[in-house]
Amino acid sequence: MVKTLNKLKYIFSLFISSCMLCIGFAGNAKPASKADEEVVTKLVAHSDDGIFNSNASYTFEVKNTYHTDQTGRVAYVVTTPAGKPLLRDSISVKISKNSSNSYNFTIPAMKPGFYKINFIINVSDYDDTTKRVFGIRAKEIRSSHPRPADFDSFWQTAKSQLAAVKPNYKVTEKPELEKDNRRVFLFEMKSLDDITVRGWLTIPKGSSKNRRFPVFVGLPGYQVDLKPMLGEDEDLAIITINVRGQGNSRDVIHPKRPDYITLNIEDRNKYVLRGAIMDCIRTIDFICSRPDLDSTRIEISGGSMGGFLAVALAGLDNRIKLVSAQNPILGDIRDLAGVAEWPINDIKEYVANRPALSYNKMMDNLDYYDIKNFAPNIKSSILVGVGLLDHLAPPTNSFIFYNSIPSKYATIRIYKDLGHEVPKSFLDEDGHKMRDVFGLF
Repeated sequence: MVKTLNKLKYIFSLFISSCMLCIGFAGNAKPASKADEEVVTKLVAHSDDGIFNSNASYTFEVKNTYHTDQTGRVAYVVTTPAGKPLLRDSISVKISKNSSNSYNFTIPAMKPGFYKINFIINVSDYDDTTKRVFGIRAKEIRSSHPRPADFDSFWQTAKSQLAAVKPNYKVTEKPELEKDNRRVFLFEMKSLDDITVRGWLTIPKGSSKNRRFPVFVGLPGYQVDLKPMLGEDEDLAIITINVRGQGNSRDVIHPKRPDYITLNIEDRNKYVLRGAIMDCIRTIDFICSRPDLDSTRIEISGGSMGGFLAVALAGLDNRIKLVSAQNPILGDIRDLAGVAEWPINDIKEYVANRPALSYNKMMDNLDYYDIKNFAPNIKSSILVGVGLLDHLAPPTNSFIFYNSIPSKYATIRIYKDLGHEVPKSFLDEDGHKMRDVFGLF
């Protein structure tokens, strides 16, 4: 079993690294110093995940390897996610030559939410800023924006329109792509608006005719061209789907990379993500059409835009058993402005260049694509990964989405020092959970 789990971890790692929109690491920039002399700082949060019940607190550690004393100040500044200053304080410090000191800070109590905090050191031979984010009673955070009253009927109409399109599945084996003892198939199918979309299916070789494999479905990040997922796992079929306008599904819809997110955004019935979500539902239809795939054991997984697609799919299709959403975008969209760089800035620019399209009208349309509005309908076990330093899926927005999921289905993992990414431990947990739930021992 250990060998099989290692293979699965490798598969998950390859998938997540290929699907995420971007990777951001949080670190401290170090000013230049003499070769044998430096000041080294370390910020320690008094909470493993950066979430506190009342007062946030930190220890700021300073190591001075200079042969001279370092004097100056250590300060902190707390701001809103949009950067509005709320609190600040500072203390005088003296770090003797070749020694270390630590300084404890307790932040005054704040209301539920997430806050940026910068620790600034300014001493004789060194200046630096360490940037972090902390949360206060994060599970109490709620959106101030209502769900559209016709949200469910809007998506039921889309699903009915999809059901009226004959899928015309076409499956072609690609022996030249075989690797790791897996057969590779290209599949094609008709989706909403009679658009052809394509994906990849890989199945272990040498399996018996009557065997039905559980299925891992990889959903794509923004403008990612997903390829066949391989690996030596002998118990699992793996599907990757390229939704319309991405990868090998660009026959009809083929915008430039920056333009995909705004394609037809002025009409909620024609917005590109409406079709992309339906492409994902059609992928589940494809699984259910095949006797060698077990439609009762399906996991869907995606990061960034793939996380968005996973959430939307789980909220619209009860055939899903397990969901893994890493850093899903488009949460509490109306409050993204000023706290997220993308895609909200691209969307605002698109509106600004079209006098006939108002910002409010565009937001009204996007309410139907907000992951927090899909969340109440999720009835599958879902594992969510959040980085507190995420500049694309900020933690406030992510928790508003997470807090909208029925609690019995939801688990969240929080990474206080990461941005738009999840660590290997998340993938390991996801793999173990899937094998346990699907009975793959």
